[in-house]
Amino acid sequence: MKNRILVLALMLMPFMVGCGIQSLPQSKNATEAALAEVNNQYKRRADLIPNLVNVVKGYAKHEEATLTAVTEARAKATSMQIDPSKVTPEQLAKFQQAQSGLSQALGRLMVVSEQYPQLKADQNFRDLQAQLEGTENRITIARQRYIETINAFNNQVSVPPTSWTNAIMYHFEKMPQWDMTPEEKASAEKAPEVKF
Repeated sequence: MKNRILVLALMLMPFMVGCGIQSLPQSKNATEAALAEVNNQYKRRADLIPNLVNVVKGYAKHEEATLTAVTEARAKATSMQIDPSKVTPEQLAKFQQAQSGLSQALGRLMVVSEQYPQLKADQNFRDLQAQLEGTENRITIARQRYIETINAFNNQVSVPPTSWTNAIMYHFEKMPQWDMTPEEKASAEKAPEVKF
């Protein structure tokens, strides 16, 4: 009897693999890993910011308000952690909003460099600026990969035949997709102004 069940299970295995019995959990794991990488890149940025603030402080003592805003935005962004395995749309929106606030504060800090020529010429500042630019690019790539993995997972959860397997065995819900905050959307709708 056991041999018959084993043979039947082996015969059904190719059909079960194609129905999402393996790919659904793998896809869920991939989305969690992709969100963890987004968090990793945000942490890298947060770790760099104290160095940036200290370099700017030496040159731009009159820009205390900007430096304080960056420090506060960093503290707010790093105080919020999300668990990739239990993320909700509300948690994701709050996390995204905190990171967006930090991005805006960093943008204002970079404007400070335009007002202080000696700061722009400083090697430490240029190095940190290059590090931040590289970090922002890494964050963009990590978010892009997260968006792609969420899309693949949601397709498996909602498109047959894998959705049938999900309905019978796993009961996974579609995951919230990464999106811009309302402030980011309003900013993105404006065309950049170029001045010479």
